[in-house]
Amino acid sequence: MPAGHGLRSRTRDLFARPFRKKGYIPLTTYLRTYKVGEHVDVKVNGAVHKGMPHKFYHGRTGRVWNVTKRAIGVEINKQVGNRIIKKRIHVRVEHVQPSRCNEEFLQRKLNNDKLKAEAKVRGEVISTKRQPAGPKPGFMVEGTTIETVTPIPYDVVNDLKGGY
Repeated sequence: MPAGHGLRSRTRDLFARPFRKKGYIPLTTYLRTYKVGEHVDVKVNGAVHKGMPHKFYHGRTGRVWNVTKRAIGVEINKQVGNRIIKKRIHVRVEHVQPSRCNEEFLQRKLNNDKLKAEAKVRGEVISTKRQPAGPKPGFMVEGTTIETVTPIPYDVVNDLKGGY
């Protein structure tokens, strides 16, 4: 018989729990609060069958658009043909975790706000744009002596005899 194309086909390793992470699910998973608009990563927990998303969504990042008692509504981009569709799925909390995709952006935003406030007190206008790293400054190599290297002539006859 040919292989089936069921919902969980080809997920033997995909949904497997990580090494030393089997067993009970930590309470943090259930006590964590999610707000609408936050970024979350869909990471299927193979031990929980309820509210499990399709294997396509495993490892995808989306935004929370709905929060219910036990599940989270996540909006994920999916390429279908030549277009990208925003798919809305409901996933149980065991299968999602907060994403770190915009962590650097939020940190930079806080830092920029602080810099702008300090500049405003001084009466200056500063640029908060990120600048690419420029070329490294030049330097002189010192303390070196010039050494002439000459090759040793290769003797084929003695090499065939087994040494000098």
